[in-house]
Amino acid sequence: MLSMKQIQMVDLQGQYHKIKDQIDQSILEVIESSAYINGPEVKLFQEELEKYLGVKHVIPCANGTDALQIAMMGLGLEQGDEVITADFTFAATVEVIALLKLTPVLVDVEMDSFNMDIDALKKAITPKTKAIVPVHLFGQCANMEAILEVAKEHNLYVIEDTAQAIGADYKFSDGATKKAGTIGNVGTTSFFPSKNLGCYGDGGAIFTNDDKLAHTLRGIVNHGMYTRYYHDVIGVNSRLDSIQAAILRIKLPYLDEYCDARRKAAAYYNDAFSVSDKITIPITSDFTTHVFHQYTLKLHRVNRDALHKHLLENNIPCAIYYPVPLHAQKAYADKRYNESDFVVTNQLVTSVISLPMHTEFEEDQLKFITETVLSFVNK
Repeated sequence: MLSMKQIQMVDLQGQYHKIKDQIDQSILEVIESSAYINGPEVKLFQEELEKYLGVKHVIPCANGTDALQIAMMGLGLEQGDEVITADFTFAATVEVIALLKLTPVLVDVEMDSFNMDIDALKKAITPKTKAIVPVHLFGQCANMEAILEVAKEHNLYVIEDTAQAIGADYKFSDGATKKAGTIGNVGTTSFFPSKNLGCYGDGGAIFTNDDKLAHTLRGIVNHGMYTRYYHDVIGVNSRLDSIQAAILRIKLPYLDEYCDARRKAAAYYNDAFSVSDKITIPITSDFTTHVFHQYTLKLHRVNRDALHKHLLENNIPCAIYYPVPLHAQKAYADKRYNESDFVVTNQLVTSVISLPMHTEFEEDQLKFITETVLSFVNK
């Protein structure tokens, strides 16, 4: 009997080998051209991603964190303006708010979707609020229709953090659909290697249908220049390099296939874990598809940290996203926050665990993972 292939949290190597010839050729062509910065591959990827997303403007940049910062700079947010985002997410979202001397305002999330709680959002709005940053966590969209209604009522910008949900579809109540990241005033994403659409280094992009904003953003990413050595706006140095763009051009046509492979793995997990009342499987909201950037369980009457250790001892990689909420991080501590405002987040950080999730699973791996989890949970 053949031994099982080693389980990876994200099997980037296996994915690469399936398209190795295409990837290698694309990289060599950039090297031969020596057009490493703002080369033709960047422009072509921009155009192809615009077509895929159905958005007027894609502005490539150096990484997803820069994408968020540049979006906020482009909207003209000023020191002291309040920006509301979710407490249960990676720090990059709040990091850029603080870096720009804006005021982060963190709100609780929904227990089922892990995304921003709309009632908490409404309570957090003050006369100083200028923007909302919904994070499409783990691969499904936040309740954008409700968020847009709140934003319209209070004249607020909406900046989508789509780093974990590129490829997901949002379904409006009238039947219309849009891709994640194309719904608010501006959307951002990361092409970090482990993302559903990942390059082989750092990379990111900003999306918008606003022509004027797009023009501003294109200047900001390139030192504020539209003509070389003429600086019209204050900018940064944040460019997607040509090699990464070439890699992304090869991978973009596979994105829907990659998302389907993740859904197939998630369906296997769901079926296996549905027998246990100690496990809550990921819930997909009615208004969105799920691209399963992460597959995250909620545990009940189970020692999460002991399960984490048990899985690692059995050579099953796993992760805790996220062990400490943002409001409890030293860098973002604020006397305004009350623990009573973060009931759900405080519960999630002690009960969630994320299992391996990628495009290259073999059934014996999924069987081993689920059986190992269930044997621990049911003992």
